[in-house]
Amino acid sequence: MENLFEDLIDEGKIFANREVLRPTYIPENLPHREKQIKGLATALSAALKGETPSNILIYGKTGTGKTATVKYVSKELEEMGEKRGSKCSPIYINSEVFDTQYRVFAYLARVFNKQVPMIGWPTDMVYSEFKAGIDNEDRCVIVILDEVDRLASKGDGALYNLSRINSELNHAKVSMIGISNDLTFTELLDQRVQSSLGEEEIVFPPYDAAQLQDILGERAEIAFKESVIDDAVIPLCAALAAQEHGDARRALDLLRVSGEIAERTKSDMVTEEHVRLASEKIEANKIVEVVKTLPLQSKIVLNSVLLLHRERNKRRFSSGEVYNMYRRLCSHLGMEALTQRRVTDFVSELDILGLINAVIVSKGRYGRTKEISLSVPVESVQPILLEDYKLKAISNIRVKAQITL
Repeated sequence: MENLFEDLIDEGKIFANREVLRPTYIPENLPHREKQIKGLATALSAALKGETPSNILIYGKTGTGKTATVKYVSKELEEMGEKRGSKCSPIYINSEVFDTQYRVFAYLARVFNKQVPMIGWPTDMVYSEFKAGIDNEDRCVIVILDEVDRLASKGDGALYNLSRINSELNHAKVSMIGISNDLTFTELLDQRVQSSLGEEEIVFPPYDAAQLQDILGERAEIAFKESVIDDAVIPLCAALAAQEHGDARRALDLLRVSGEIAERTKSDMVTEEHVRLASEKIEANKIVEVVKTLPLQSKIVLNSVLLLHRERNKRRFSSGEVYNMYRRLCSHLGMEALTQRRVTDFVSELDILGLINAVIVSKGRYGRTKEISLSVPVESVQPILLEDYKLKAISNIRVKAQITL
């Protein structure tokens, strides 16, 4: 009997190396980031001279090349250090994973061969082990904290200790690079940490459509086989991604998923139609992730809008209608309803996430009101909401049988 995977592992007609289109791939060339690369390299060059580089904060929206640039420059620094006999050790840490002071220092200590458990020790003991691990020879350790705002939201202990560690070392030197999408996160930090962490700042602006085309063009030459991409595909991927704040990650995902759809449908070419199908698929996946991670109260507010949208013969609803439905759902769930002002905050957050649309409209002499509508398909949202066991009790509720509050 033929194996289930026999047809699926045959060499396809589309891809030569699809990994080139993934965010984790670091290319040999980073188009339109020359200024940022030079600025970062200039700051880190102090490590090659036996000096301590400044701490650096890197800002920019998602998909603007921040992490790729830092990893690229770090690799070049490490290689040059080996040639010159200067030990430079860049260490990348994702602060979404290592999001507490303990986890950061436990990971760093392990990098330098210290047997530290990921839980259970006093934090100052873990910090001491990290210091002992790096201070046994002359070296420059560059700690790269991606999504550093996530770490800062749990407290600034790790950043404070890293910012003052050089005064406690005899041989090694430590520098920090913080990467963040949030330009305001330093407001959460102690004033001493703010000043030491942001000694230098580098801003990454969004890419425009033409720049995204250049990036996709370079990657496509490696990722795809010859003459399998329609001429309109790369400009369309770039244009769609440019609408979303110039996100190169989104552009690369679009191009990769377009190729995957073409491959699965046994097409000989990647076409505009494949790009549009890819865009719909990525958008649906994004909605799933956003809705799944909403707090319970936000889910109830979203469910209120969804029920109104499904049962009433109109698309927009007043904030009062949404609040009344929210109170009714809370009653069915046996929960205490929040104030209308607090629910308005949740409405604003859902609006920012693109799940609903909330606009202020004038009613003439009756004043102004906020009108709310659903921005995503009902069929995409409802099943995800009902996956939350806490919302099962309202799965069969009907608006038309609404209780008078």
